[in-house]
Amino acid sequence: MAFSASPELVDRPVAAALFTPTGAPADPPASALAFKGLVAFTAVMLLAPQIMFPQLAVFRPALLTAGIAVGAYVFARFLRHERLIRPTREFLLSVALVWWAVMTIPASLWPGGSVGLLTDLWLKTLLIFWVIGHVVDTPGRLTRLTWWLAVLSIPLAATGVKRYVTGEFMNTAQVARIEGYDSPLAANPNDLALMLNLLLPLVVALLLQARTAFRRTVLFAIAGLVAAAIVLTFSRSGFLTLATIVALYLYRFAREGRVLRIAAVVALLATAAPLLPSSYVDRIATITALEEDRTGSAQHRWADMGSAATYVMQHPIVGAGLGQDALALNQIRGERWTVVHDVYLQYAVDLGLPGLLLFVALLVCAIRSAAGARRAAAEAGHAGLATIAEAVWVSLLAFAVAAVFYPAGYHFYFYYFAGLAVAAARVARTLPPRPVVDPSFGARIGPALAP
Repeated sequence: MAFSASPELVDRPVAAALFTPTGAPADPPASALAFKGLVAFTAVMLLAPQIMFPQLAVFRPALLTAGIAVGAYVFARFLRHERLIRPTREFLLSVALVWWAVMTIPASLWPGGSVGLLTDLWLKTLLIFWVIGHVVDTPGRLTRLTWWLAVLSIPLAATGVKRYVTGEFMNTAQVARIEGYDSPLAANPNDLALMLNLLLPLVVALLLQARTAFRRTVLFAIAGLVAAAIVLTFSRSGFLTLATIVALYLYRFAREGRVLRIAAVVALLATAAPLLPSSYVDRIATITALEEDRTGSAQHRWADMGSAATYVMQHPIVGAGLGQDALALNQIRGERWTVVHDVYLQYAVDLGLPGLLLFVALLVCAIRSAAGARRAAAEAGHAGLATIAEAVWVSLLAFAVAAVFYPAGYHFYFYYFAGLAVAAARVARTLPPRPVVDPSFGARIGPALAP
C-alpha cells in the first residue's frame, strides 16, 4: 500500500518537495520524432548501413534521418509559437566562426573548394550541433542518447578487434595496421581510434552509475572491448588520447577520494600492459623517437606542422581559405597534396588567427558548459546526469588533445560532443533543486508512524 502523508503531519512545502514526482516536463519542447530522428542519424553516421546494404543508398539515409530530426523539431516549435534558436555562447561563437569563414572566401586560394566544404560538410555538421543542443532537452533523452552511443560503439570496436585477429590489415609493408570501419567517421584506423576514444567516457559513465551486477558486467565488457580496439588500431594519437582519458578519470577519482576505483584502474593497467603486442610498443615509442618511424608518416607530419606555422606567420589574418590548407602547404614545402594533421593549425592556416581564436573559444566554452552541467547536476542531487556530463567533459578534453594530431576541424567529432555539452548544460539548468527537509520533520512524523 502506498504511503500518503497527511497535511497535519507534513509541512506543505516539505510535502511538495518529498512527494511530488520530479523529472522531465510532461510536454517537452522538442518532439519525440525529432529525438528519434537524431538517434537514427547518429546510427547512420557511425554504422553506415547503406554500405552493408547498398539498396539503402538510394534513400540517402543520413540526409533522410537528419531531415526528420530538423523538420520535426521546427514543426514542433512552430506549433507552439516558440523561437527556433536559443542563443547560447556556443551557438553564437559557431555563427561568428562561419561568418568569418564566409568573409574569407573571396581571398581563398580556391574559392570554389571553400564553398564546397562549407555546404557539403561544415554546415551540415553545425546543423547537427544545433539540433543536439535543442532536441536533447530532458534528463531522460540525454541518458537514452548516451546508452545509444554506448551500444553503437560495440560494432565499431568488435570490427576492429575482428580485423586484427583475422589479419585484415592495410596494404602496407612497413606496419601491419587494421582497416578502419566502413563509415564516414571511422574509415581508417586513426579515425576509428578517435571515434572510440570519444565514445569510451560515455560507456564509463554508464558503468559508474550502473546499479545491477548484470549491467556492470555488460558495460565493463563494452569498455574493455572499446579500449582493446583502440590499442589494436596501432594509432599513436589514439594511444595519447586514451592515456588522457585514463589520466582525467584518475584525477577525478583522486579528488573525490575514490581509492578503490583508483586501485581498480591501476590493477587493470598492470594486467593489460604485458598483453600488448611488442610491435605496438615499438610503434608507440616513435612518438618521442620520430626517426624510428619506418613509415615516414611521423616525420612528414612534423615537417607539415612547421610548414603550416610558417604559412600562418606569413598570412596571420585571412589565411588560405576554408579547407585550403593542402594548397597552402604546397606553396611552402612543395607539392605533396597532404593536409596538416592538426585541427588548430588547420583553422589557423585556413582562416587565420581570428578563425583559430574563435574555434578555441568555442572548444573552451563547450568544455566549461560540460563542467558546469556536472556541478549543477551534482548540487541538484542528480548523480546520473552529473556522471554523464562529466563523461562529455572528459570526451571534449580528450578531443582537445587528439586535435593536435588529426585533420578533423570541420567533421562531426568535436561538434557532436559540443552539442552534448550544450544539451547537458541546458538540462542541468532545468533540474529542480535538492529538497531541503525541515530538521523537525522527522521528530514530528516519527511518533505518528510508530505502531
